[in-house]
Order: sequence, then C-alpha cells, then structure tokens
Amino acid sequence: MSREILLLVDALAREKNVAREVVFVALEQARASATKKRFDEEAEVRVVIDRESGAYDAFRRWEVVSDEDFYEPGIQILIDHAVKRDPNLSIGDFVEEPLEAVEFGRIGAQAAKQVILQRIRDAEREQILADFLDRGENIVLGQVKRMERGDAIVECGRVEARLPRDQMIPKENLRTGDRVRAFLWKVDRTARGPQVILSRTCPEFIRALFALEVPEVEQGTLEIKSAARDPGVRAKIAVFTHDRRVDPIGTCVGVRGSRVQAVTSELGGERVDIVLWSEDAAQFVIGALAPASVQSIVVDEDQHSMEVVVEENELAIAIGRSGQNVRLASELTGWQINIMTPEESAKKSDEERDQVLNVFMTRLDVDEEVAGILLNEGFKSLEEVAYVPLNEMLEIPDFDEGTVNELRNRARNALLTEAIAKEEVVESEQDIHSIEGVTQAMVEALAANNINTRDDLAELAVDELVEMTQISEELARDVIMKARAHWFE
Repeated sequence: MSREILLLVDALAREKNVAREVVFVALEQARASATKKRFDEEAEVRVVIDRESGAYDAFRRWEVVSDEDFYEPGIQILIDHAVKRDPNLSIGDFVEEPLEAVEFGRIGAQAAKQVILQRIRDAEREQILADFLDRGENIVLGQVKRMERGDAIVECGRVEARLPRDQMIPKENLRTGDRVRAFLWKVDRTARGPQVILSRTCPEFIRALFALEVPEVEQGTLEIKSAARDPGVRAKIAVFTHDRRVDPIGTCVGVRGSRVQAVTSELGGERVDIVLWSEDAAQFVIGALAPASVQSIVVDEDQHSMEVVVEENELAIAIGRSGQNVRLASELTGWQINIMTPEESAKKSDEERDQVLNVFMTRLDVDEEVAGILLNEGFKSLEEVAYVPLNEMLEIPDFDEGTVNELRNRARNALLTEAIAKEEVVESEQDIHSIEGVTQAMVEALAANNINTRDDLAELAVDELVEMTQISEELARDVIMKARAHWFE
C-alpha cells in the first residue's frame, strides 16, 4: 500500500504538472476526511504521510481552550484536563491521540478521490495563474469566450479573465468571439470563477496604451505623470520629459496624429487632451484646463484647492459639458479647482476682506483704519499678527514700535483666550459623553441649546430634555439622574 501511494503521487504530479507536495497534502486531507467518518460526533483528524516510504499515521486532535461554557468536547479540551496529560501544554496547543489505520472502503475512496482531484485542480489553476502573472504584462489581448450576466469572460492563453460590465467603455457591445484588449486591473483570489479582473475604463489603461504607442515612454525619455478619464468620451494625460530636445506633447501626438489616433480608436473614439506636466501646481492647473484661457489663479495650500478666474465667455469652456473639463483637470492635477468669473472673484474677495477686517477690529479692539492697514500689508489672520517677525511689522510706515508691540500682544492674548475656550468646550463635551446613555447626536442637540456641561444637563427637566433631543421620557429621566449623581457623592 505504501509503495502504491508513492506511485500514485508521482503519476498525478506528472499528469497535472503540480508539485509532489501538493498531491501529498491532498492525500492527507482525503485520508483525514475518510477517517472522520468513524466517529458519530464531530472530530478533528490529522493524517501525516511519510514522503519517503509512503507510510502514514493518523491522529485525533483536540484544541486546548480555557472557557468551560463554550468549549466543544468533540474537538476541544479544557486546559485543566490537558495539563494532566502534558504539563507543557498551553491554550491554543493541540492534544493528539494516535488512531489505527483505516481502509478507505468504496464510499471513502470516492470521497478521497474528489478531495484529491479538487486540490489538484486548485493547485493547477494557481500554477497557471502564477505563470500568467510572472509575464509581467499589464495589458492583455484575448478573445471573448462567453458572456455572463453582462460580464465578458475573456480567454487569454490558458487563463480565463473577467471583464465586468462596469469596466467596459459605455455603449461598448462585446459579443462572443470578439477580440478585446484590456488592462490587468486586479486579481481576486476569493472568486470561484475567473480570478483575473480586467478593465477598459481605468486611467491606467490609457497610460499603458500610450506606453505601447510611444517608444519614448518605454525608453524612459518621456514620462506619463498622471491620467484622468471620462470613459468613451474624454480623457486627459499629463506628460513630462527631462530631455529638452524632446517635445513631449508632439511625441505623444505622433506624425499627423497617428499615435494619439491609435489610442483614441482603441478607446471607442475617446478624445484625449495631452497636457504638459509642471512642478508649478498653478501652471499645471492652467494647462489642464485647456482649451480655456485662465485670467488669474489663487492657490490655497491649506485646503489644497485653487480658485481659477476666467472671462465670462470662457466659463462654459472651462467647466465643460456637465462639468467634465474641470472635473478631469481636478483628477489629473490632484487639486480641487473652483471656476469663477471676475465678478464672482471680486465679490468673494470683498466678502473675505470684510470678514478679516471684522475679526481684526473685534479681536484686536482696533478701529477700521488700523485693521485696514494690516489688511493692506498682507495680514490675513491673528496668527500672522502675533508671530510674524518683529522687524517685518516695524517696516510698516504707519506703525511705530509701541503700536506694533501692542498689536502683537493683543493678538497673542486673543489666540490664548480662543484656545482656552476650545479646550473648555472639548472638556465639557467629554464630560457629557461620559454619562451612560448619551450619544453623539444628543451631545450635538444639547450644544445647539447651549447645554455644554454635566451640570447644565443635570438642571434640565425631563420634558425639556425630551424636547431638545427627541428621546423617550424614560431615557431622559435616566440620563438626568445619572447627570445629577455627582451632586450626591
């Protein structure tokens, strides 16, 4: 019998082109599955086959656990009993007991055969997939083998891949037998069917297509920095080169547009805008918004956004149909882009100026003239007034040293007061949060009614709390009593 097992392992390994170890593991699982049928209760069995002789040993095993209320006697053993067998055992270890050799029998042999074949099929499939992925191709060309609920199953050599409906270009109508090119998007090892998932809509696909059409990309002379797509309609790619002799946009377009037309044709007529990438974010955004002409641009580093001003007659071009142009430009550059006309920009600027002016007048306790001087000198926040180097503020012609020092002190005091107030709010919110039964929604509703501390809550009547938070009377009564508990400690 031992010799027969070794001959079977060698034969299956050669026939299915899988490692001998895979067959051994499958056989061990099949033996374990057949041996379990000896027991009326649930049992865990481990089988070990000697790789040299073919002899095998079987063991019944129990996992060592500590919880008496939830343990399963068939497959688990309590730690107190386990240490009596072996003092070195700990929770999570296994207690094993040798079993006599069991012949398969007709039913057991059939079950074992199914286990072995399934494991070998899985290993064979995994090997084919590994060989396919080792080729390192990010674009695959295959033939549609069949359609499944709108998804296309594409045959790529020995591998079947899935092209989901939502990863096809809109209005694309693939049929069985069609040749299709797609990007190797991801591998789903949990799927029961084809594990390779393709995409024709992801931005990486257009980058890979240009890499195929433009040899300079493969050579490293030209680099595609980013891409954004509205699949089947319009796309933008950003290109860059360190070689001044190379025109990156012209290189991607090709002679008489041959290269970009080849990509457009593959993408179902998708129009492609080629943009010159720039380290200067504002310049990059201006290029990405083409063909619209930009009048001015304001960069907000903190919000990672830009306000782009265009003339009224350029507004529709800058935004594009259904916001397509500005959306693609935003995806391409990674910046949030807000398009506005000169009138809108001026109105917003005036509103922001009035807001900052009011903050300076209120928080620094100065008149409009002094606040206006600070604004005109480029100060936009209390932090800048408080912490800009002293010598820079002394350069303001209208301020002497005494005025500057006074303004700086007032700004710092205002910031300190604000920080203390925020800390008190946080502490009070945490104080209310600590009461059992109080939710975040209740905290927000209470804050809206100026109830910010445990004592504020404790002083409420039940009907007042119900009205503010829309909770039940029973819960309101319970929460108020818990808020008052510290009064009696």
